[in-house]
This record gives sequence, C-alpha cells and structure tokens, in this order.
Amino acid sequence: MIVAASNRIRFLLNDAEVALSDLRPDETLLDYLRLRRSLRGTKEGCAEGDCGACTVLVGRLTGDGLVYESVNACIRFLGSLHGCHVVTIEHLRGAEGGLHPVQQAMVDFHGSQCGFCTPGFVMSLYALWMRRAEPSDAEIEKALQGNLCRCTGYEAIVKAARAISTYGAVAGDALATERAAIEGNLRAMNDGRRVEIGSGKDRFVIPADVDDLAAVLEAEPQATIVAGATDVGLWVTKFMREIAPVVFISHLNELHQIEERDGVISIGACVSYTEAFEALAGRIPAFGPLIDRIGGEQVRNMGTIGGNIANGSPIGDTPPPLIALGARLTLRKGSERRTIALEEFFIDYGKQDRAPGEFVERVEVPVPAAGAHFAAYKISKRRDEDITAALGAFHMTLDGDGNVADIRIAYGGMAATPKRAANVEAALRGKPWKTETVEAAIAAYKRDFSPISDMRASADYRMLAAQNLLRRFLIETSGTTRPFQVARHEAA
Repeated sequence: MIVAASNRIRFLLNDAEVALSDLRPDETLLDYLRLRRSLRGTKEGCAEGDCGACTVLVGRLTGDGLVYESVNACIRFLGSLHGCHVVTIEHLRGAEGGLHPVQQAMVDFHGSQCGFCTPGFVMSLYALWMRRAEPSDAEIEKALQGNLCRCTGYEAIVKAARAISTYGAVAGDALATERAAIEGNLRAMNDGRRVEIGSGKDRFVIPADVDDLAAVLEAEPQATIVAGATDVGLWVTKFMREIAPVVFISHLNELHQIEERDGVISIGACVSYTEAFEALAGRIPAFGPLIDRIGGEQVRNMGTIGGNIANGSPIGDTPPPLIALGARLTLRKGSERRTIALEEFFIDYGKQDRAPGEFVERVEVPVPAAGAHFAAYKISKRRDEDITAALGAFHMTLDGDGNVADIRIAYGGMAATPKRAANVEAALRGKPWKTETVEAAIAAYKRDFSPISDMRASADYRMLAAQNLLRRFLIETSGTTRPFQVARHEAA
C-alpha cells in the first residue's frame, strides 16, 4: 500500500499556525518555545517531567472532540504535536486585556513568591478549571501533584484554585469561545497523510494510521517507537541517547480505544493513564489509587499503558496488577497478530518477547469475578510523583469454606522483570485464609525473589515490604473497617 507523505508537521501555537520541516526527532517542545520562539514563560526546572515548571496545555482531537490536557514540555517531543494545539502561559488573557481568572486568583491569594514555578501552576490550574469549574480539594491536589514550589507553600495556591470561578466563567474563556474554529483548523491539519522528515540521525516518521505504522516498522524495525515519551524523553534529556529513527504514535486514535466485552476490558496501546482511569477504576476500584500515584497529572496525561508494558521496566507500575489479573497482550507485526499472557512478555532485564518490527497493539484485562478480592500496593519514598521501590498486586478467590481457591500474586521491583510469586501462591492455595496460613507462606518469598539494593531501597527492605504487603492484603480482606491511609484533605 502506497501512502501519501508530507515532509512537514503542522500545529497551532496559541493563535498562530506553525508548519515545520526543519526539526530533529529529539527536539523538545520546551526548547522550541524558549529558543526558537522566545516564549520564555515556560520554564526549565528538572528536564525530566517532575517539577511542572514547563507545563503547557496540548489540545488534541479525540472521539469526544477537542480535549486539552496539561503536559510537560521538557519531555514532549516537537514531532509528536502534529495536528495539535499548544497553549502557553503567554496566551492567557482576561476580559479587556486584563489578567486571566487563574492569574488574578493567584495574585489575590498570594500564590507566588519568586515566580519561577508560577506559570506551571497557572497552566495546571487552567486545565483543571476548564474541566471542573468548581473543583474539590481532592481534585485540586490531584491536578497539582506534578507541580513543585520551593518557597510559597501550597495552601495559598489551593485557596486560589478554589476561587478561580469567582473571577470569570469557563464559557467566556478563549479556548471555549474559539473552540469551533480551533477544531476546524486541527481537522484540516490531520489530512490522513504520513509525515516523514529528515534522514539518518535526524529522521522521524508520523504514520497515517495503524496499518501504516505496521508498514513503517516492517521497513525500519530498528526505529524507536515514541508514544507518551515519559521514558524516552529522559533518554534524551538525561542520558543524551540517540533515538533516531523515531516513529511517533500518540496521534493514532485507533490505539486510544477502550472497550469492554464479555467481562474483558480491551485497552489500546496509546491509551494514557488519564484515559484508562475511568475504565479501570470504574470496574476494578483498586486501580484508581494506583493510577493516581503514577507521576503527576502531566505525566498521566502523556504516559501510556502500552508504553509502560513495552519498555519492560521491572518497576513499571501497571504490569504487576495486570499480571495478577491474568491480562493478555496482543502484538502485531505487519498484518500478523499474536496474543500472549502478559507475564510471558517479560523474559529478562531489558529483554521482552517482541520481535524486530513488532509492536504492542493492545492489552486485554479480565474484570475480577464477583466475590473475588483484588488489591495493588505501591511502596515509594514519596507518596506522590515518585518511582516505585516495590509494588505488590494480589488477586484471590475463596471457596465456600474460606479456603484459598485460587490466588495470583505479582510484584514489581523484586526481580529483573515484573514477576509472579509462584511459590508463595502454591503455599496459599487450598489453605484457610487466615494469619497462620499467611505466616507459613512468608518463607516462600525467598524462593521467589532475590531483590537488589539500590538508591530506592535495600534488598532487605524490599523483601520485608513485599512480605508485609501480603499481611496487609490478609487484613484488608478479613473484614477490617480501619483505613490504612488517610488523605490530607480527608484528615482535615
């Protein structure tokens, strides 16, 4: 199949159309804004998607229309913005040229001191305000997980967030009043053609659709696939790795599809954590708190379920619970597809069961049966926006006598890959679900895992934490009503 190709990307930057053919595959949106466009309100703090100083909004066309999300410009590659609308702090404006309601609230409630982080906070609050004009404290805190401030303290910013709607209505905002025109422009840019730019170390491709993606990868199996860039972005900004040729796939709506059929949730490879939240948390409630602890809001808007699986990290947050649930993975090469158990995908550290030119197309997640118990627990140094030290996931059914009919236990951070605790499972099956059974099974952990010590945790800590998570699962499934953790807004 011959696909018509273009040699430039097109997107909207604030209120102007941009067409570019002179860009590298590893050029970040942050560098473009600051160095090429002198839009310096967007700051560089960490260059790894942690501090939020570089937050901008990116609007993209979805099945539900035009959706704006906060993203980290420092790790968002310019090439991934084809057909999108980028909104920076410079675009905000209020009535008659005054401050925007978000900005005015931040001024009046003293939400800024040195001001370096302030544009990022404003943009995160802007995204929240457009989505929820009267947010709860929990929603405000969630929206600001990915923004760090060294000097103000967050209470003033939270107070400003509560008050934004007293300064203006969302319906009067420029992104609301101009939405139809913006959508029309973006639809014209998404003309169904493949984009190919550069050669060698400067080459990247934006496929026209999923079939075109399969063809591109068959021709260039060594290419780096970039979806959300929350990992690959750091390869560039922190490790200075060459990543070309690159194939950008975040625009492929076919890979953003979520559907449930016969008790199985099918999730496309480009579904972001934010997009997956409702489907997973709605049907499998324990997934909600886990997703809320994956990075900050900006990372969850960019990072994808498929990418979290495909990169094969032993500390990825979604593989252990998906393995515990018995998820299956569909891989595609050309027109051929194969489906495997997710746990079989992870072979060894840095090695996955994926042939050259093959890509993750979707993951299928069985919903636990009525009466089954499922939980996922993440251990990290910080509660929010931190990388996992260890993560345990448990999926259990009991028989009518209270014995363990079946149990699947999977961990991240305990081995070179996400891995099941097969010996622990065997020690529990068929036994009464009670303290004596669990304590007897604890010894089996040392036959399943030999964790390492690193900057996030010692081997001894990981082992003890993993064992204690099983004890926690026992307590939580034995009728206790005591909460194991209380959020700050709930405690207040």
